[in-house]
Amino acid sequence: MSSRGNARDLQPFTMITDCHIHIQPLEMFKPHALELIKKKRANFDEIAEFCRSPKAFLKYLDRSGIDRAMLINYVAPEVIGFTSGVNQFVADYVKENPKRLLSCGSLHPRHTSNVMADVEQLLRLKIQMIKIHPPHQLLFPNDYLTGVKELEIIYRAAEANGIPVMFHTGTSIFPGARNKYGDPIYVDDVAVDFPKLKILLAHGGRPLWMHTAFFLVRRHPNVFLDISGIPPRTLLKYFPRLQEIAHKTLFGTDWPGPGVPDIKQNLDEFRSLPLPQETQQQILSRTALGLWPDE
Repeated sequence: MSSRGNARDLQPFTMITDCHIHIQPLEMFKPHALELIKKKRANFDEIAEFCRSPKAFLKYLDRSGIDRAMLINYVAPEVIGFTSGVNQFVADYVKENPKRLLSCGSLHPRHTSNVMADVEQLLRLKIQMIKIHPPHQLLFPNDYLTGVKELEIIYRAAEANGIPVMFHTGTSIFPGARNKYGDPIYVDDVAVDFPKLKILLAHGGRPLWMHTAFFLVRRHPNVFLDISGIPPRTLLKYFPRLQEIAHKTLFGTDWPGPGVPDIKQNLDEFRSLPLPQETQQQILSRTALGLWPDE
């Protein structure tokens, strides 16, 4: 249990959600991608244990002050090595405590023989968010406009079933990633064409396209900002008007991604920012509860 007690008994403003944590099947990683994760991490064996044991990971969340975690998984065979097997992995993992562990899965337009069947599988697994990672999946978010009809089917299914879609925006340092796909401007088409689809801009376009991300969040009612992967000490440099969009902003860490040493450290640094308590509570808790209610 979290140090704040049973999640069921918590008031909404106290339930902190990390909307972006990577708990993934390590055996799927390509060797070069895994080496990047291991780099400068003396505690990699502990991370590996968390990926195998949800019980151990929940204890780590308790120590970190996190009540709920969205576990990010996505299909990217070429760059990272992940196949569609990540969906079953995360669906099984969150069964340990579905109130605290939330499932993010994925589909890849070029790696499906029957996209409708794959969508139905995601629904059966009760996946709570879909991740599209353009720099790792090597596609633009709006490629449905140039013939990739599978993307349109994915977005329509997510929209119809109330499943948010998270897009990686910004750069990636993993070998083989192509960063031209990380510009969030291509999500503008998605927000226009699927106006009821809830869209999360992971990493806020950092470090190149923060102004674009801020514009999209302000323009579109259903576009949200995920601040994971942005060092808290630079957050207000990237987003000096963050308070204006706090009601559409979610806290996340991107742990254990490169550059994110510890969840608790990240949370503590965020809470030390000169932001009103109301703004912090909105970003740490309320926005996520609006997307994934504590039911």
